[in-house]
Amino acid sequence: MLKKLLFFFFMLGAAQAAEPPNIVLIMTDDQGWGQVGYYDHPVLKTPNLDAMAKNGLRLDRFYAGAPVCSPTRASVLTGRTNMRTGVSTHGYALRLQEKSLATALKKAGYTTGHFGKWHLNALRGPGIPILGDDPWSPGAFGFETWLTVSNFFDIDPYMSRNGEFEDFKGDSSEVIVRESLKFIAEAAKNKKTFLAVIWDGSPHYPFIAKNEDKKAFAHLNPMSQNLHGELVAFDRSVGELRKGLRDLNVADNTIVWFCSDNGGLEVKPSSVGGLRGKKGDFYEGGIRVPGIIEWPAKITPRVTKVPAVTMDIFPTLVDLLDLPEDSMLETVDGISLKNLIQGSDAKRDKMIPFAMGKKGALIDNDYKLLSVKKGKFELYNLADDHAEAKDLSSSNPEVFAKMKQAFLAIQASIQESQNGKDYPSI
Repeated sequence: MLKKLLFFFFMLGAAQAAEPPNIVLIMTDDQGWGQVGYYDHPVLKTPNLDAMAKNGLRLDRFYAGAPVCSPTRASVLTGRTNMRTGVSTHGYALRLQEKSLATALKKAGYTTGHFGKWHLNALRGPGIPILGDDPWSPGAFGFETWLTVSNFFDIDPYMSRNGEFEDFKGDSSEVIVRESLKFIAEAAKNKKTFLAVIWDGSPHYPFIAKNEDKKAFAHLNPMSQNLHGELVAFDRSVGELRKGLRDLNVADNTIVWFCSDNGGLEVKPSSVGGLRGKKGDFYEGGIRVPGIIEWPAKITPRVTKVPAVTMDIFPTLVDLLDLPEDSMLETVDGISLKNLIQGSDAKRDKMIPFAMGKKGALIDNDYKLLSVKKGKFELYNLADDHAEAKDLSSSNPEVFAKMKQAFLAIQASIQESQNGKDYPSI
């Protein structure tokens, strides 16, 4: 009898351990690498992000897929550099032929929801609610539920819930987290695994914060007061999200992956933590962003300096969930971070490409090549020179030649993707 009971509990534990994780992807809009408390920002406190970083895997060299927003969003959903997907810069539509993360998880039995900024449906300008028949709505890419605007949004947002317009009151970060928790609660009630993509509109210009969130920044100019106030509200919303997951008893087996969509803006105090460049640049300040993966059941808290990028999110989840290989297109630029999540700090075995037009960058662990203009390249060793102050293109010709050749090969591959090579059914 005792052996039978032990076997029962063993099998029960094994079944519970094999349960697929829930997934929450959080992304801010224009939050710089230095705009978090855990990097000792001089005025901004982010206690909830700090707690998340302390409890998870803190990615000190995490990169947005591009230095502006729409391209990075495309890289999250596809695992590919934006130039392959039709999203060459902000306000371009994601090609309908792309295979998306939400579609793959929906096929795997997940319930899928998108909350917040979309910006993948060929609209520029301030965020507006997305029409139900928009051919590039979140629904076209696998999201069963969506509460969305086309671009950035602020206090008292006007949003679209699967095409039906709704007026909300309150801080935008709090609104989308509150609504995402309703979706998560419903999934938990029905014992469904879930994907919740929460793409915030903060701290994108124009900055509008509540008075109480600006109090700590009275010594700054009004613009900076509002910008930092928006991040205070966002951090508070992160706390509400984490508490909500705990209250619903789903926190332990939920992956919460946080990052920003591109580097910070040119504000004081510095948004980029001493890095070179800002939003729109391929220097570190334009593409390196805060990144954290929290998964209490699986991740032992630690900090890593292994480079990772938003293009890795889809391949990582495919690997962790053992999804079919054809969940993604054959050509992807990201890699699985499964080993990194499990404790390895081995060097990255695949370079990270960045591209917008003919400009871009290529990261090979410590080395970084930049294409700053046609025919002009620069090389930096980020381990020795995080500020990218010393160009090594002349003093380290072997590495320079190797990385330049790799960059040009990737550019040629991207051109083939743009010509339709990745969509053989067309």
